[in-house]
Amino acid sequence: MSNVDFIFGFACNPKLLAMAEPTRLRAIDRWVAAQSQDVVPNAVRLFDEFTYKARSWPKAWRVLLKAEVMALGENTRFIVTSLPGLDAGMLYEDIYCARGQAENYIKHLKDDLAADRTSCTSFLANCMRLLLHAAAYILHQQLRTEGLRHTALSQAQPSTVISKLFKIAVQVRQYKNKIVLHLPSACPAKHLLQTLTERLYLSTPARSLNSS
Repeated sequence: MSNVDFIFGFACNPKLLAMAEPTRLRAIDRWVAAQSQDVVPNAVRLFDEFTYKARSWPKAWRVLLKAEVMALGENTRFIVTSLPGLDAGMLYEDIYCARGQAENYIKHLKDDLAADRTSCTSFLANCMRLLLHAAAYILHQQLRTEGLRHTALSQAQPSTVISKLFKIAVQVRQYKNKIVLHLPSACPAKHLLQTLTERLYLSTPARSLNSS
């Protein structure tokens, strides 16, 4: 195990809180000072690091601190790592948070798109179901990044897009050559739906080889 590095979140305790106190107070001071600026930041975030050895650990390890203050209050976090070199802020945001975001993507696929429903009796059938769920995620990704770009749902997870744009009540009228969906006049997503349908219908055609 000596060649395996790690990084994980660690619950705070009185000793860690005491070590973090100077950085936490500096973050509070910066947040208070920022309230007088023309543009108030969403949060003030400071990073620090120190070595710490819990009773059950064989040696002291590198502990990274995130001292964050925002309108909702303080958000102090600790992580423990064996990784050397990179500063605390880069390790926390670019490595630790990126790992958490990867887990969020897995959760979207399993929970929002039900990719864990593999109840068929054969491996190939379950494999096919998983491929279909993966294809649904790709469609969601393209819808969010292309059709919903620069909208309130441009960063939304699949369950939010489904509940706001697809699980809504409409009146369906079928004509000879078309189907018309009538939205309620009070539908909160009607302008967003109009933007999305226009983008899907008026998509830019591929350039021909003969165009200049």
